[in-house]
Amino acid sequence: MAHTTNTVFRDDAYLAETDAVVVAINDRGGIILDRTNFYATSGGQPGDTGFLIRTDGSRIAIAATITGETKNEIIHVPAAGEALPEPGEKLGLSIDWPRRHLLMRMHTACHLLTVVCPFPITGASVAEDDSRVDFDIPETGFNKEEVTARLMELVKADHPVFTRLITDDELVANPGLVKSKNVRPPVGTGQIRLVCIGDNGVIDSQPCGGTHVRSTGEVGEIHIGKIEKKGRENRRFRIRFGPPPAQ
Repeated sequence: MAHTTNTVFRDDAYLAETDAVVVAINDRGGIILDRTNFYATSGGQPGDTGFLIRTDGSRIAIAATITGETKNEIIHVPAAGEALPEPGEKLGLSIDWPRRHLLMRMHTACHLLTVVCPFPITGASVAEDDSRVDFDIPETGFNKEEVTARLMELVKADHPVFTRLITDDELVANPGLVKSKNVRPPVGTGQIRLVCIGDNGVIDSQPCGGTHVRSTGEVGEIHIGKIEKKGRENRRFRIRFGPPPAQ
């Protein structure tokens, strides 16, 4: 039977530390808690790493965080050789915050790229230093300097970034909210989480379960490192932190 974890990272992506109680240890040694601030690998964003802290002060290093039987069952995967806690044990939770914040900045940058390039998304992968978004574009008239300039306009405008919930019916009535060509957001729970950019979501609104910064200005300086042709209609845009390298 799948357990349901209270995913507090969905409400507060900035919660670096919290506490929780062990609900179960699965047959592979994965630790399931009643609540967590650890994001689980999903939607192209990797899961969090960090530590679980026992009452005696000892630490359990967490090498990965993944989903279990459902998106709401979060499994904390301990590093090899780590001791396991007992069900019912209370733990402190501490994510690797510098890594998480890089991923939040980069994930938000990927959303901005979908504003600059309003085409169906065929794939995406978020990483700390080099991320990608793939678009279904038959022939691109884009160049990396032009896209970088438009991205930085959105960053410097410091638009607010926030989440809101809509119903399944509202999503059906607004199919343009879904930018992915092949992946549909999960329905059936009655609520869809939208990540919105700009006042009232005027810049962008799209379903997403990831973690993001509070404003576009927090993304910092970014640039398009490369635009690659991947197949007849796919173009891969690579986003990197910092200014473009000198030519």
